Amino acid sequence: MKTIWIDGYEANVPERVGSGQVSFELLVNIEKQDKVNKYVVLLPSLPLEDLPKERDGWNYKILRPNKLWTRIAIPWAYFRAKVKPDLIFTPTHYIPQFIKAKRVAIIFDLSYLKYPQMFKKEDLYKLKNWTKYSVVSSTHLITISNSTKKDIIKNYKVPSSKITVSYPGYDETKYHPVKDAYKIAEIQEKYKISGSYIIYIGTIQPRKNLIRLINAFKKIDNLKLVIVGKIKGQGRKAWMNQDILERPSKLKIEDKVIFTDFVPAEELPFLLSGSTAFILPSLYEGFGIPVVEAMACGVPVIVSNVSSLPEVVGKAGLLIDPLSEDQIAGAIGLITGDKKLHARLSKLALEQAQKFSWKKMAKEVIKVLETV
Repeated sequence: MKTIWIDGYEANVPERVGSGQVSFELLVNIEKQDKVNKYVVLLPSLPLEDLPKERDGWNYKILRPNKLWTRIAIPWAYFRAKVKPDLIFTPTHYIPQFIKAKRVAIIFDLSYLKYPQMFKKEDLYKLKNWTKYSVVSSTHLITISNSTKKDIIKNYKVPSSKITVSYPGYDETKYHPVKDAYKIAEIQEKYKISGSYIIYIGTIQPRKNLIRLINAFKKIDNLKLVIVGKIKGQGRKAWMNQDILERPSKLKIEDKVIFTDFVPAEELPFLLSGSTAFILPSLYEGFGIPVVEAMACGVPVIVSNVSSLPEVVGKAGLLIDPLSEDQIAGAIGLITGDKKLHARLSKLALEQAQKFSWKKMAKEVIKVLETV
């Protein structure tokens, strides 16, 4: 039996996307599966209602101060602890410093090295320097695709044996084909969506290549583009997006592009099931959870032919050059105009989605935590 501390900072927020979503699902599924090791989840505030309840072997510890989390809060808690953990698992890029215990981190992607101009200076500094420290100093690393693993090895010269690939999953209870036309229409009406549409779900930031996607829609008739993602907020969830938000008006296609802002997870399957296709023309992705969620709903997907996305969709989607607006528009036209292709990709999407699950990811992470 090991005593394992888990950094739960990003899991303990109400609107979870990206790493926050992965952190939350890992907490839920690790608690369900591992009744042997003793876990202490470190939080900056009281646990939200949907986090696992405390039990023997699963406890929460509120740390103060909650600023400079990995630099001060966690090291100070470690220094003061009478019983030291055998290992600290941080499902983010940043491991705590000044700690003798073994440390395991998740590295999601290295987009900050490939597209540094798309990051704020303060975020870029942290990502470059703190991630490098994590990669070099961690006992072991977990990453979410073979593509990212190759990037880590190439850029940081660490041995392959130090990195375990573990794919994220999706919530099977939420994401499946929805047949309730009335409920779909109700959710669509809530977000002022009418007619046929292609849907994008993710953060609204330059790396997602939304400018080219919106440009491509100027060439497309009888179809709308629904962009789901948080518009206002702090941190990397909403930044450098003003050009994206203003693009439809500049092209005079405001009636064709709908920004919904943040949509709760329980409503996304209805918007997905009501869509013609899902699209992610990103310039770089560590994985792409919304792609799997779309496939689980039986929605044909269009994704970029770069980084991890071909690995995630396999043969279940159309691949496009993200730098080509013509290819983006062409793929949309193809998938909406060919009913046989649409039906075939929908079937393949459902099959491909079955390869991914949070339960499987948690099992693989537990194995790493037990063996390092």
